[in-house]
Amino acid sequence: MEEGERDDGFLNVLRALRDAARTVEAGEGDGPALRALLALQAAAHDLLAGDPELHPLCRLLATIRALSWRASEEAAGGGVVGGLRARCRRCKARRGIARAAGGVAAEIQAWADRELAARLVAALREQDDARARALLAELEARLLGAGSAGRFDARLQDAVLRHGVFRAVEARLGDPGEVGDGCAAAALALVRFNRDVFVGPVLMGPAVGALVAAAASHSSPAALRALNGLVAAVRTPLVDELHARGELPRLVALLCAPAGALRAPALELCLRVAYYGRREVLDALLAEGLVKRLLCLQRTAADADTTDTADEEEEKTMVASAVARFAVQVEAGQGLRPREKRAAKLEILRRVREAAVSPAEEAGVLTSMLWGGTP
Repeated sequence: MEEGERDDGFLNVLRALRDAARTVEAGEGDGPALRALLALQAAAHDLLAGDPELHPLCRLLATIRALSWRASEEAAGGGVVGGLRARCRRCKARRGIARAAGGVAAEIQAWADRELAARLVAALREQDDARARALLAELEARLLGAGSAGRFDARLQDAVLRHGVFRAVEARLGDPGEVGDGCAAAALALVRFNRDVFVGPVLMGPAVGALVAAAASHSSPAALRALNGLVAAVRTPLVDELHARGELPRLVALLCAPAGALRAPALELCLRVAYYGRREVLDALLAEGLVKRLLCLQRTAADADTTDTADEEEEKTMVASAVARFAVQVEAGQGLRPREKRAAKLEILRRVREAAVSPAEEAGVLTSMLWGGTP
């Protein structure tokens, strides 16, 4: 068996013990989960002593064994009062076991996070793509799980920062295929995990350009989904950065991309940019012929075969009123003042009249835009 396989096996054993510790923490202190922790404590010297990071785990396991022995040795005596005292001591020992088991679970999780970060960075740098794909998916799941837990995990962040995970992920963002897609998802997960730490590197580094390039050159829906998530998380500062770097023309062009899988996320991204964008951003979108492209997108959806797959049907529904949805995003958005919103709506109406290929199309689009309001 190779060293990597041995390490994976050891990691899997520790994860199983982490789950057992959580079971004990939840109050199941007399079953197989506790016996598994006691067995680990008996073998702790051989298994754990070689890693200084696991010394706190060894101490916690020793505490569990001592408390378990105390709980089992407490005997009732001295009548009713003695029995009550012994029972209280046993309950106190069991509460101590539960607290120590929670510490065991936390120590094992922290060790697993350090291992995950180190192995992922190594796999990305060594171009071990098969391993990198699996580790990227594991990192994304771990970050999302930590975020949904409702309590910030400082030790997970420390592991990510200590091993330079964001830099390693950023360096492979432009790669074609599953590794690049996995890096895009991981970059977004890092920002969602802690915006205060990771938004700065996104805005100042090459991540944004790499994601746009991946979407444009590799037809990567994953890159577009990551950009959508980043704009939703960072909002106007990232929209300003996209405009400053001259990336908006490439994003607008993706609305008419040959790859159908790109159109829906490209439309979603343009709508989100319009919602958060300032006046100069909106002017840039319109100058790139956004309204004309949205009309073209609507025609494509209307002319498509009716025997579509579920995904294609969803895309058709999404783009059926693309121009009206764009106008609504501008009107409801955060980037424009009220006076600018009124002027923008008039400009969108003007461009619709110019780009419509028939009076019927013009009337249909204008009606959908004006329903419920006036310019």
